[in-house]
Amino acid sequence: MKKILFLTALVLTTCMAFAQSDDQLLKEARTAIEASNAKYGDLALQNDGSILTCYTDDACLFPPGAAPVCGKENLGKFFKDGPQVHVKFTIQHLYGDAKDFVTEESFYEMTDLRGHKIDDGKVVIVWKKTNAGWKMHRDMFSSNHPPKQ
Repeated sequence: MKKILFLTALVLTTCMAFAQSDDQLLKEARTAIEASNAKYGDLALQNDGSILTCYTDDACLFPPGAAPVCGKENLGKFFKDGPQVHVKFTIQHLYGDAKDFVTEESFYEMTDLRGHKIDDGKVVIVWKKTNAGWKMHRDMFSSNHPPKQ
C-alpha cells in the first residue's frame, strides 16, 4: 500500500512539474509576443523593411479581401509604402505548448498619426519559436467593419 501511495505521489508531482513548466513557457512566450506587438507599428512606420524582423522567413500574411502573401520578399513588397498609422494589439487568448508554436487571438485598434481612430478588428497569429526568438509565422487579420465602398 505504501508503495502505491508513493508511486501515485511521484506521478502527480511529475505531472504538476510538467504543467508548471508548460505554464512558465507560455508566460515567457506571452512576454516576448507582447514586446513584439508593442514595436510592430513603429517598425511598419519606418518603411525600411525592419518590420520583417517580426516574421519568420517563410511567413504568410492573410490580409482581408486579398490573396495570401508569403515569404520575406513578398511581405516586403506588401509593407512597402504602407499606411502611416499606429496599431495597438490587445491579446485576448494565447494558447499552445509554447515549445515550438503558440496561437494568439487579439483585437487591434488602428489610429492615424494624430491619434484619431481609423479602424478596429481582430487578429489570429501563429507564432513560431526560432533561434532568434518568437516570430510571426501565419498572420490573419480583418476589420470589424464592412469594406468602404
